[in-house]
Amino acid sequence: MIKWILGVILILLILGVMLVIASQASTSWKTAETVRTPDERFANLSDYPFAPNYVEIEGYRIHYVDEGPRDGQTILLMHGQPSWSYLYRHMIPPLVEAGYRVIAPDLIGFGKSDKPLKQSDHSYQMHVDVMSAFAREIDLQGATLFAQDWGGLIGLRMVAEDQDRYARIMISNTGLPAASGLRGWIGYPMVRFIAWREGKPDAVVGEDGKFSFPRWIAFARHSENFTLETVFQGGTSRELSDAELAGYAAPFPDESYRAATRIFPMMVPSQLRQNQKVMDEVFAKWDKPFLTTFSDSDPVTAGGEKVWQKTVPGAADQPHTIIKGGAHFIQEDKPEELVQHLLAFIAAN
Repeated sequence: MIKWILGVILILLILGVMLVIASQASTSWKTAETVRTPDERFANLSDYPFAPNYVEIEGYRIHYVDEGPRDGQTILLMHGQPSWSYLYRHMIPPLVEAGYRVIAPDLIGFGKSDKPLKQSDHSYQMHVDVMSAFAREIDLQGATLFAQDWGGLIGLRMVAEDQDRYARIMISNTGLPAASGLRGWIGYPMVRFIAWREGKPDAVVGEDGKFSFPRWIAFARHSENFTLETVFQGGTSRELSDAELAGYAAPFPDESYRAATRIFPMMVPSQLRQNQKVMDEVFAKWDKPFLTTFSDSDPVTAGGEKVWQKTVPGAADQPHTIIKGGAHFIQEDKPEELVQHLLAFIAAN
């Protein structure tokens, strides 16, 4: 009897291990069928006069803003979900005026870049690979990375891929979700299960009014109330104009364009082990300048600056700051302060 029970337990353990392994996100991908937002959707956008630039990477057309002198020091501005380079429209002109070359790409699935049709066409690894290839294609050199939201999850991995291309890093309201050991293996399946239990919520917050990341995953993936206008006004402390909200909605004429905006939250914990390796092998040894400028009113990333200040050697003795009055999309709430911090950071380092 005891042998039979032990046999059953062993079988269950083996099945559990196999299930956990099978539940890991794939690190392989292939170019998928896409849609491309019609150019007329971007006509006469509020405060976005920038000329378009395009490169072809792995069969995907990537759009990017490239302003300022070509021989100037380069600042790379990385956006997240569900935004696009429009998010940086108030930061690009003063940075250019200060003499810098400013590059702001649109991630695949966002802005003027190509948009894979299916949620399953997107993976964390695909976006890291494509954007790393983008940096090589435009021959990025001596760049200062500024990243927020998914701009950090992808941008920091881009740094890890080609460290010599980057001179310094400044981040705000972002991170690099990482875990080792058992947590690294079960984290993603557990988050998926919890998000599945959330069902199809109609609001991003529950009855208690508190933010829950699994609920955000479920809301973004399934809810008909997940509109760009709702997300951006909910993620800023100032009131956005109708024209500004229309600018954020411009890349997405209908649901067929929105696979990336829907699936990105689910992808956040999909490379915990890979990110931990990057933290250990790259950023725990990163002695180039590293600055955190998080906001004081972002429920998603509150306190996330501490791990970077503690882990990264290059973060020592830097003037880290918490910007007051800024919500998640801090580029909308406090663009002038971000520019001031960024310019001072580069000048001092």
